[in-house]
Amino acid sequence: MAEGQGAPAVARPVAPKKINLALQGGGTHGAFTWGVLERLLEDERLAVDAVSGTSAGGINAAILVQGLAAGGRQGAIDALNKLWNDVALRLAFSPLRNTPWEKALWGHDLTYSVAYQTFETLSRVFSPYHLNPLLAEFNPLRQVISENLDEARLKQDAKAIRLFISATNVRTGKPRVFGRAEVTTDVILASACLPNVFRAVEIEGEPYWDGGYLGNPALWPLYHERGAPDIVVVQINAILREELPTTPSDIMNRLNEISFNASLMAEMRAIDFVQRLLDAGRLEQPRYRRLFLHVIEDEARMREFKLSTKLNGDWEFLQTLKAYGREAADRFLADHFAAIGRESTLDIQRYL
Repeated sequence: MAEGQGAPAVARPVAPKKINLALQGGGTHGAFTWGVLERLLEDERLAVDAVSGTSAGGINAAILVQGLAAGGRQGAIDALNKLWNDVALRLAFSPLRNTPWEKALWGHDLTYSVAYQTFETLSRVFSPYHLNPLLAEFNPLRQVISENLDEARLKQDAKAIRLFISATNVRTGKPRVFGRAEVTTDVILASACLPNVFRAVEIEGEPYWDGGYLGNPALWPLYHERGAPDIVVVQINAILREELPTTPSDIMNRLNEISFNASLMAEMRAIDFVQRLLDAGRLEQPRYRRLFLHVIEDEARMREFKLSTKLNGDWEFLQTLKAYGREAADRFLADHFAAIGRESTLDIQRYL
C-alpha cells in the first residue's frame, strides 16, 4: 500500500429486515403457508421477529419457532418439511379420501365423494359427543403434533422468538391468545378444534374451540409488545367471491370463509383507524405507533378449492398448495421487499 494511502473501505453487512408473521388457519390449506414460510426462510434479507397463528397457522407457527431456535433457517425448513410429511402420512389412512375413480372425476375436491357426503350427513345429525362418547377422543392430529412439537424448547430456549396461538373459549365466547411458554399439544389442538368434528379441548378447566372464530390470526399481540412494525399476513381464506353461492356446499364454503375472515377484518379496521388518526396528528407517538401491513396470498387459485379440500391430505394436493405458497411469497419479495420498514403494501380497502 502506498504511503499515506488509507485502508480500503470494507462494506458493512446489511442487517436483515425484521417482520412479524400472521398465519391464517384453514385445514390442510395450511400447506400453502408451508410454501410461503420456506421461501421467506431462504431469503437472508429477512428475519422473523414474532409469529401469530391460528389452527393450521398455529401449527406452522409453533414448528417454525422451534425450528429456528434449534437450527436456524435450515432447521425451520427441515422441521416444517417433517411436519407436513407426517400430516400426509397420517391422513393417508383417513376415511375422508377420494377413491381413485372419484379423484379422476373431481380431482382434489372431496365434496361429492361417498366418504365426504357420509361425513357431512353424520356431522349434521350427531355431535362429536354422540359419535365418540368416550373421554379419550381420536384425533389424527394429536400424534402428528406430539411427535413434532418440542414443548420444552418453546418454554425454555432463550433464542426462541415470540409466538402467539389463538383459541376460542367456549364458555365465555372470548378469544384467548397463548404465549410461547404456554404452548402445548393441547393448546395447538384447541386452536384447530372444529366443533362439529372434534370434542372441545380442555385447558386449565376451560373448554376451547378453533381460534379462527375470534382471531384468524390475532394481530394485536404482534404490535402490543412493541416488536417490529411490519406485519405480513399469510392469507389462505378468500376475501372476495364475485359469484353468488347457490348449492349447499358452496353456501357452506362461503359461510366458512366469511366467519373465518371476520376477526381479521375487524382488526384491520381498528389498525386503519389508528393509522389515520396518526396521519391527522390526533394521537401521540410513541404510545401509538406506525404499523406497516402486508399480505401474501393467491386468492385467484385458492378460490378454486372448495371447503371439502381443507380436509384433503393427499400428498399431491399438499405439494400443489406448497408450490402456490412459494410462488406467492416470491412475488411478494420481488414486488414489495423494498417497502418493508417504510410503508404498507396491503390494500386496506379490501378489508374495510
